[in-house]
Amino acid sequence: MTLVIRERRHKQALKLSLPKPPIQSSSPSPSSNFHHKIHMPTLLPSPSFHVDSSPGIIKNLCDLKKLTVLGHGNGGTVYKVYHKKNHSFYALKVLRFNKNAIGIRQPATLEAEILKRVDSPYIVRCHAVFDNGTCIEAENGGDISFVMEYMEVGSLHDVLRQHHRLREEVISVLAKRVLEGLNYLHGMHIVHRDIKPSNLLVNDKGEVKIADFGVSHVVEGRFEGSDSNAGTCAYMSPERVDPERWGGENADEFAGDVWSMGVVMLECLLGHFPLIGPGQRPDWATLMCAICFAEKLEMPEKASPEFQNFVRRCLEKDWRKRATVSELLHHPFVKRNWCCSSGLGDYVLQG
Repeated sequence: MTLVIRERRHKQALKLSLPKPPIQSSSPSPSSNFHHKIHMPTLLPSPSFHVDSSPGIIKNLCDLKKLTVLGHGNGGTVYKVYHKKNHSFYALKVLRFNKNAIGIRQPATLEAEILKRVDSPYIVRCHAVFDNGTCIEAENGGDISFVMEYMEVGSLHDVLRQHHRLREEVISVLAKRVLEGLNYLHGMHIVHRDIKPSNLLVNDKGEVKIADFGVSHVVEGRFEGSDSNAGTCAYMSPERVDPERWGGENADEFAGDVWSMGVVMLECLLGHFPLIGPGQRPDWATLMCAICFAEKLEMPEKASPEFQNFVRRCLEKDWRKRATVSELLHHPFVKRNWCCSSGLGDYVLQG
């Protein structure tokens, strides 16, 4: 898919409005927030006429020069781009739509709402959002473009593909960063719903940050069964795969992010997807049986007791018994003082 960047007065950075969460005196755990209701932000019908008034980093797509394609997926393309004025590199995520794709544009607009609101060192930063979907001259319905922080190393999936598996001390630092990111998001009532290695990006310092909010949403205090299948099925929690069996209709949606993170951490230690055997096909039926019905979670023999307990607390099939993000941030595996640990830094330098 080729992106043609045209200079238009319409293609200005968006200013998107997500309602601020209520001010609280302390940071409650996700489970204590579950019954508090907030309204889903209104999707902007024609966001292109909103102008970003923040002190300018990126004001126009024409200032960006495409260098290479970083990846494809979910109806879009991600480019590495160079800003000709501030001489910096960014990742440009472009979602293309045809003129009849209103139902597809709405999740993208909500993703833009979320990205423009979040600001955390544990979340990949969004610098600007551009929308030409309402321009008269937009071809085939136009596109939405996200100018994102450029993460030099790529994704955790890329790191695992190169190094196969990670040491426990590295996983501990990785887990803490992901938990800090989830703690921030959950505090804003945002459920990610697609935590997996390819959505955890790594910069040249070895820092891991959460990315891709394409299936995320704002919690209203109830499980929304209509879109419970959004995300990647291999990393879905039992209550999302089989709501009837595992009480998904009343589930705390934050608990699903904890399950996904637990699968990722175990995958990092094993070097392969952990819930099915290396020779098994990861089709829906096999994954459903592994996620919802498998009795025993197989752990590596050499895994420390702290690691095993940490993963078991994440992968409790009953979401009511699963650990919360707040609890896991105080888990011995995460708080353990590893000597000379630098997270993924060593792997980045070796790569």
